[in-house]
Amino acid sequence: MNVTELIKISIILLLVATGVALLSRRLRVPYVTGLVLAGLPITELLSRRIGLDPSLVLNLFLPILLFEAGINTDVSRLRSTFKPIALLAGPGAVLSSAIIAVLLKFLLGLTWIPALFVGVMLANTDTVSIIALFKEIPVPSRLSTIVEGETLFNDGAALVAFNLILQVYSTGSLTLLDGIQQLLLIALGGCLVGLVLGYLSIPVFARLDDPLSSLLLTVAVALATFQVGEFLDVSGAVAVVVAGLIFGNFGLSGNTSASSRITLLSFWEYASFTVNTFIFLLIGAEINPVTLWRTLPAVLLAVLAYQTGRILTVYPLLAVVRWFDRPIPLRWQHLLFLGNIKGSLSMALVLSLPTTLPGREFLITLVFGSVLVSLVGQGLSLPWLVKRLKLSQFSETQHQVEELQAQLMTGKAAQDELDSLLKSGVLPKAIYEEMRSTYQVRIAGAEKALREFYNRRPDEFEAKSGGGIKLDAIRRRLLLAEKGALNEAIRKRILSEDIVRGRIQIIDEQLLELDDD
Repeated sequence: MNVTELIKISIILLLVATGVALLSRRLRVPYVTGLVLAGLPITELLSRRIGLDPSLVLNLFLPILLFEAGINTDVSRLRSTFKPIALLAGPGAVLSSAIIAVLLKFLLGLTWIPALFVGVMLANTDTVSIIALFKEIPVPSRLSTIVEGETLFNDGAALVAFNLILQVYSTGSLTLLDGIQQLLLIALGGCLVGLVLGYLSIPVFARLDDPLSSLLLTVAVALATFQVGEFLDVSGAVAVVVAGLIFGNFGLSGNTSASSRITLLSFWEYASFTVNTFIFLLIGAEINPVTLWRTLPAVLLAVLAYQTGRILTVYPLLAVVRWFDRPIPLRWQHLLFLGNIKGSLSMALVLSLPTTLPGREFLITLVFGSVLVSLVGQGLSLPWLVKRLKLSQFSETQHQVEELQAQLMTGKAAQDELDSLLKSGVLPKAIYEEMRSTYQVRIAGAEKALREFYNRRPDEFEAKSGGGIKLDAIRRRLLLAEKGALNEAIRKRILSEDIVRGRIQIIDEQLLELDDD
C-alpha cells in the first residue's frame, strides 16, 4: 500500500468515525459498538481489503492504550481494591481459560492445544473495550477501579499464557511446575522492568521545561517499556501498565506546572481515543459477515463457553473476598460477569497463531465471531444493565456536593499555581494578592456550603441518596492515609511492630464497616 492510498483510507475511516460519533450519541448506542458495526461494510467500499495487523496492535496500539490507562489510574484506589483485582486477573483468568478450553474440546471437538489457545483468548476481558465503555457509563468508583484494574493486568496474563501454550506447541513439553515458574517470572519481571523505567523517566521529565519535549519522552517510555519487556522475555504489557502507574502517580504529582500536566494528559486522551477509533473500525472491517453466518452455531457455543467460564470464576472467587476484604455487592458481581467484553487483543492473538496449527482458519473465524457478538450484544446491553441494577444513581444532593468540591479543588489548585508564579518572579506581589483574594472568596464560599452539608444530622444527610456514601469515601481516604503512615513508621523503625499491627487491625475493621463508594 503506497502513501497516497494509506492517506485516502485514513480519511475515509476518520469520516466514518465522525458519522458514528454523531449517530451513536443520538441513538444512545455505545461508541465502540457503533464503530464495529460501521466497520463491517467498509471493506466493500474500499479498493482493497484492510484489517487488523497483529504486530501493529501488540507493538503500537496496546502500549499506547495501557500507558494512557496507567497514568490516569490512582494507585491509592488500585491498592485499596488490589485483592479482588488480583483474584480475578490471576487465578480467575487461569481458571476461566481452563473451563473454556474443556468446554470447547467437548462441544466443538477441538484438540487440546487449539482449545487452550482459544480459552486464553476468550478468557481475556479487553482493556480497550471496557475502559471505552466505562467512560460513557458512570458506575461506583470502586467498581470501575476493580473492572479497569482487572482488564489492565488481564492483558498481561493473556499474553503470558498465550506464549506458554505456544512453547508447548513448539517444543511439545512443559511441566506444570515449569509453567508456574515461568508465569511468575514473566509477570514479576514485567513489574520490575516497569518500575525501573518508570522511575528512571521521572527525573528526566522533571528537567524538561518544554511540554512538547515532555510528550515525546512519555511516548518513548510507553513504547520502549513494552519492547524492553519483550526483549528480556518478560511481560511487556505488565511493564507498560506499571510504568504508566509510576509516571502518572509520582512523575506528574511533583513540581510539574498545571499547563504541562494538562497538555500531557490531553495528548494521551486524544491518542487513546484515536487508537480506539481505528481499532474498532478495523475489527469490523476484519470480520467477514458471510463466513460468520456459516459458523454462527459454533460461535454461539464459544460465547456460551466463555460466559460459563466467567460465571464459574467471578461468583465463587468474589464470595471468598469477604473473608479478608470488603465484600463485593452481588449487583456488582452481575456487572463483572456480564461486562467481560472481548476485543482487539483476542483478535490480535488469534491472528498471531502459527500458520502450521491445524484448523487455524476456523479458530480465527471462531474468535472473530465471538468478539463481534460480545461487542454488539454485551456492548448494547451494558448501559441497560447498569440502569437495571441501579448502579449509576446520582442524587441531587450528591450533585451539589460534587459541584462544591469541584469549586473548592479548582480554587486551591489556582492558588497553588499563583504561589508558584510569585516565587518564580513571574507575577508582581500586588497583582498576586489581588488575584489570590478573588480565589479565596470562592474557596470560602465553597467551604461554608460544604460545612453546612456535613454538619447536618447523620440521619438527615444520609436520607438523601449519596450523602452518606460520599462521607464514607472521604473517611476511607483518611483511614488509608493513617494506615500508610503506620506502615512507614514500621519501615523506619519509629514504632514497634506490636503497636502498629494492633492499630492497623483496628483501621482494617473500620474500613470494612464503611459503605462502598
